[in-house]
Amino acid sequence: MSKRRLGSVRPPKRCRSDMDNTSTSDIVIINGNSHPDLANMVAERMGLKNGGCSVFHKSNRETIVEISDSVRGKDIYIIQTGTKDANNNIMELLIMAYACKTSSARSIVGVIPYLPYSKQCKMRKRGCIVSKLLAKMMCTSGLTHIITMDLHQKEIQGFFDIPVDNLRASPFLLQYIQESIPEYRNSVIVARNPGVAKKANSYAERLRLGLAVIHGEQKEAESDEVDGRYSPPPTRNSTPQHAPISSSSRQRTTSVSVGVPEHPVKVKPPLTIVGDVNGRIAIMVDDLIDDVQSFVAAAEMLKENGACKIYVLATHGLLSSDAPRLLDESCIDEIVVTNTIPHEIQKLQCHKIKTIDISILIAEAIRRIHNKESMSYLFRNVTLED
Repeated sequence: MSKRRLGSVRPPKRCRSDMDNTSTSDIVIINGNSHPDLANMVAERMGLKNGGCSVFHKSNRETIVEISDSVRGKDIYIIQTGTKDANNNIMELLIMAYACKTSSARSIVGVIPYLPYSKQCKMRKRGCIVSKLLAKMMCTSGLTHIITMDLHQKEIQGFFDIPVDNLRASPFLLQYIQESIPEYRNSVIVARNPGVAKKANSYAERLRLGLAVIHGEQKEAESDEVDGRYSPPPTRNSTPQHAPISSSSRQRTTSVSVGVPEHPVKVKPPLTIVGDVNGRIAIMVDDLIDDVQSFVAAAEMLKENGACKIYVLATHGLLSSDAPRLLDESCIDEIVVTNTIPHEIQKLQCHKIKTIDISILIAEAIRRIHNKESMSYLFRNVTLED
């Protein structure tokens, strides 16, 4: 009889389906009230179901989060985007992340297709950089990773103390141009202001199309406020007398007789188009379309210069206030946005709005992060101008 040592029993072989179940059993996808449809589509593409998470508000508008399923030792993916109700969206995300953190989750990844307050990433007057504040709040709440899409400025990633994957929606929009715009070879990519020129140039190079830039300002410049920042400096006669300056210092120092010089007033020229759009299809590209007055003004100028059709392509379609009505009454033929932000009500008000589904990209990003695979495939052929 053959003797068998203790501990030498081989474990039973596991079938492939068991291995697949094991690889996804520690993933939990939960979502707030901002975009449940997108969360359901992502979970369905991954073959999962949403975790038991209820987010509701009390009568005094306080946010309550209840997680019914266990998240201990699991990887949590919170899908919460920014909408017109940005402040509630943020509080829901922070409270969900903190609830998972205090429930001993292994990792907490915030999937935020549109990051609220991303436009407030620069110091303006006596304001503050709100994006930096929001990043600190997210890191403190317990988030260990951020997945977002087409940040207004890529430098916002530096505000976070955790990894940030800034996905790109441009492959979907480029595919839409090639497949859904008839005779797109007769098109020209348009930047509605010089700030979007880099993004528009990237689209033009990939499609091998021409580029046009609208230069000038649609809105009036902000008037100077009467406060301490605009008070003139004291004159030379009113300044206290200091120690006499030596003759050698006088030779090396250039003095301005009127004190501190004023900044010249910045005057924007009238709207002009740099490029030829006559008889061609004009395609305006941007990352966010919310206040549509500038888009409508640019479209009217393109029409006056002979553009036969006008399309607007953007990643995020916030479309707040009366934006759907203005777009419906404008000369823009079609507005194409992704479903990073829910806009079903806006589509009922404006039949020109078309939606591109990007849930497959988010699902693939979650899968790669969970399996510790490289994300470089999702950024292939992406340059600094994207």
